[in-house]
Amino acid sequence: MPLRPLGATGLHITPVGFGSWAIGGDWAFGWGPQDERRAIEAVERAIELGVDWIDTAAVYGLGRSEELVGRAIAGMAARPLVFTKCSMLWDAEGNIHRSLAPESVRRECEASLERLGVDAIDLYQIHWPNPESEIERGWEAMVRLREEGLVRHIGVSNFTVAHMERIRPIAPAETLQPRYSLLDRQIEDELLPYCAARDIGVIVYAPMGSGLLTGAMTRERIAALPESDWRRSHRRFQEPELSRALALTELLRRIGARHGRTPGEVAIAWTLRHPAVSGAIVGGRSAEQVSGTVGASELRLDERELAELEQVTARTAPG
Repeated sequence: MPLRPLGATGLHITPVGFGSWAIGGDWAFGWGPQDERRAIEAVERAIELGVDWIDTAAVYGLGRSEELVGRAIAGMAARPLVFTKCSMLWDAEGNIHRSLAPESVRRECEASLERLGVDAIDLYQIHWPNPESEIERGWEAMVRLREEGLVRHIGVSNFTVAHMERIRPIAPAETLQPRYSLLDRQIEDELLPYCAARDIGVIVYAPMGSGLLTGAMTRERIAALPESDWRRSHRRFQEPELSRALALTELLRRIGARHGRTPGEVAIAWTLRHPAVSGAIVGGRSAEQVSGTVGASELRLDERELAELEQVTARTAPG
């Protein structure tokens, strides 16, 4: 796969990275049950196909996702880069709470290192800017972890420009992880230009609209999603937004057919066409799913195809 610079970090990453949110299995914001063997096979397949980075988070599956990633990469002669996140914690009953207190950030980092089985985290990110009152103190803790070598680079996820401006006097964010897809384009107006002007690496998540733009999602499949799958109750998977997304998917299917690619690969390639985007996080729950998405890294959409998508996206935007 080709490599792209991740902002000013000095890291060069493949355009597509493996996202491990879904392999965490059942929890408050989970994707339903997950077979551990298939999860590990998905990670291994991504690496075999050339993916050189994995994005996870401590809270995914309440530690389970990090553990599975750690098991998958253990013993690899050349392990992929590992990115993870802090600030979302859980209690014995699985209830989620948030903290950016310095001592909490350090404890989370140490626990993630143990679950992942690595000496240092390649990119450590604040998952959400909550609690708002603790952002600066949490970021100071992140800077100290970098100084101590427990993490190599530090970034943020789901931050606004205002949030990044708040932490900039302490240390600039090296990376940003925002939601971005043909269904979620809000970051184009302010966030992406801000990051481009400051050489902040951008790795986007949910480039296939959390599964809606894969071409495999139907009304019947949505109705059959496990009760524990967070998507069952999300507005995007309900009318009228569902019909708009499925209409967009049909165009992705037609464009993909011209290139011998899946609708999901077209959706991912569309996010990668933006010059401010370094990479896209693409989830996979099986080796088969991974095989149907990594081709996006080499897919280039022409001006006519981009114009087609621009027109339909305007029509399918949430109203």
